[in-house]
Amino acid sequence: MDTFMIAIVVLSILVVGLTFVVFALSSKKKYAEDRAREAAAKADDILKSARKEAENTLKEAALQAKDYQLQVKLDFERETRERKNEISQLEKRLLQKEDVLDRKTEGLEARVQEFGKKEKELTETEQRLERRDAELQEMIRGAKENLERAAGVTAEQAKDELVEMVTDEAKLEAGKKIRAIDEEFKEEAGQKAKKMISLAVQRYAADYVAERVVTAVPLPSDEMKGRIIGREGRNIRAFEAATGIDVIIDDTPEAVILSGFNPVRREIARISLSRLVQDGRIHPARIEETVEKVTKEVDEIIREAGEQALFDLGLHGLHPELVKLIGKLKYRTSYGQNIYTHSLEVAFLCGMIASELGLSAKIAKRAGLLHDIGKAVDHEVEGPHALIGADLCKKYGEPARVIHAVAAHHEDESPHDVLPILVQASDALSGARPGARREILANYLKRLEDLEKIAKSFPGVEKSYAIQAGREVRIIVDNHKVSDDVATMLARDIANKVESELSYPGQIRVTVIRETRAVEYAR
Repeated sequence: MDTFMIAIVVLSILVVGLTFVVFALSSKKKYAEDRAREAAAKADDILKSARKEAENTLKEAALQAKDYQLQVKLDFERETRERKNEISQLEKRLLQKEDVLDRKTEGLEARVQEFGKKEKELTETEQRLERRDAELQEMIRGAKENLERAAGVTAEQAKDELVEMVTDEAKLEAGKKIRAIDEEFKEEAGQKAKKMISLAVQRYAADYVAERVVTAVPLPSDEMKGRIIGREGRNIRAFEAATGIDVIIDDTPEAVILSGFNPVRREIARISLSRLVQDGRIHPARIEETVEKVTKEVDEIIREAGEQALFDLGLHGLHPELVKLIGKLKYRTSYGQNIYTHSLEVAFLCGMIASELGLSAKIAKRAGLLHDIGKAVDHEVEGPHALIGADLCKKYGEPARVIHAVAAHHEDESPHDVLPILVQASDALSGARPGARREILANYLKRLEDLEKIAKSFPGVEKSYAIQAGREVRIIVDNHKVSDDVATMLARDIANKVESELSYPGQIRVTVIRETRAVEYAR
């Protein structure tokens, strides 16, 4: 009985489970059918909207195509009108040019006819001149025969005598020229000797050249002189020993004089003494400390000056010792001209001339900057400054062309390159420009006046002008009194008189100007 009941319960459970499964399957089928119907409805809606958008797009594309077609048509019509206008303008210009050419053709035909008439007249004139020339030749031949009969010599004999006379005069003139050249050579040799001596004096700078070797240092009061001297002169002795410069204390009010041939040491002494006076503590230890500190500062100033020169010129690669020597030139002078500034001028001039000649401006500037580097060393080094400079350049690895240019810029070596010639020319330009080197103003004005006075002393001279700082005199002559041949002789005569009566550096160019003026009045 119990087994039967269990079977019935199990069977009931199975029936309930099968019923639930059937119900679940029928629910899922119904849900799937609903979803399918919804998807079909959505698909129909999407198709309808797509068809509508496609129709709208087609309509918009058609409208845009019509607009584009209309715009193209309008652009074409506008370009067509512009082309028609251009063609009409070209036609007008061509018609105008044809008119101009027609007028020019008519003018040329008229000129051709006129030239034909003139050519015919010239031919007739040429024929007349030939007939007259034949008559003149006959007359000259008759006159020559008459002269030969009257003189008793033939034309060939007269020609030989004339040649002999001209030869004698040429020999005499050649002798004068040789003598003038000899005298000029002697004078130039004397000038070179004087120049060498003056250069040596500049480098040695003996004590008699007072204005070049002394520096005045102002003092707040004369009481400071006693403190500079110190007890039993110990301060002044310590200062002179530390700087190598003599201190001159005299009756000059509120000032002491520093004397020494070395400008760098003199500058160190000037700065050191000024600082000691300003500080007020003057004793041997303080003097040595100040001089040592100022020496380092001046060395730095010298180095910066050398580097500034290289920067201004756009150069690089120089040895540091050469840079220091270039900076030292800031404290050196030659005939009153600062050698540092002079070297920069020469470098710039060399670079410009080299550029004009198509040469390397860099190497030319380098040679110009270093051409007087030998003057930066003291007088203990023997030899001309050009060769000393060349040795320094060689020592510090400069190019061979630069070394040769430095050595040959005063012809201590024979130049075998164009670079020494550029340095010579630039050196002369920098030293010869007005105001570059010291000359007393009164002497300069007197030389100009004498130069103009000598030129005016010759007959036929109307005006004379000394220009180029007295290195050229221009003379305007009366063209009725002085011919071209006489002008040549006049220039030589004035040059000879200037040579004999004036004392001047270098050379003076004498230019004689003769002109013929044609004047007419428009009424």
